[in-house]
Amino acid sequence: MRMLFVCTGNTCRSPMAEAIARQVAEERGLADVVVASAGTGAYEGATASDGALLVGMERGTDLGAHRSQPLTRELVADAEIVLAMSPQHLQRVRELGGEGKAFLLTDFASYGASARAVSDPFGGDLETYRATYEELEREIRRAFDRLVPQSASGGPQAE
Repeated sequence: MRMLFVCTGNTCRSPMAEAIARQVAEERGLADVVVASAGTGAYEGATASDGALLVGMERGTDLGAHRSQPLTRELVADAEIVLAMSPQHLQRVRELGGEGKAFLLTDFASYGASARAVSDPFGGDLETYRATYEELEREIRRAFDRLVPQSASGGPQAE
């Protein structure tokens, strides 16, 4: 399964989500999961933000190799599921051909019970980044709980 996480600058939320998803896939023995991230307003090649890097190090997640990339039609086409951080990101993914496979992360993880944006830590202190990391980890684990039973049947389905 090819997953894509989308935020704005691809330096905070989506890189943390990408790293968390890789960890969760590894923990669960899901060798066929490929994870990437991109940003709707990202510049090519920026590193993860200092806050994301530091919180990642605290949690044993290395974001040092991350380089941002702008969201493109090709990235959307290549993904089997796209999980967006906010409704604006979701709209952009859909404009680039993601209809039917793009979801708000919280909406997907909760089976439609909670359609809210993931908190943006950009410009915040380390505690803000920690809170966002914990929120992402919780939602991504819930998303994997939903995805795993469906992986054998061809991918995620909207409820």
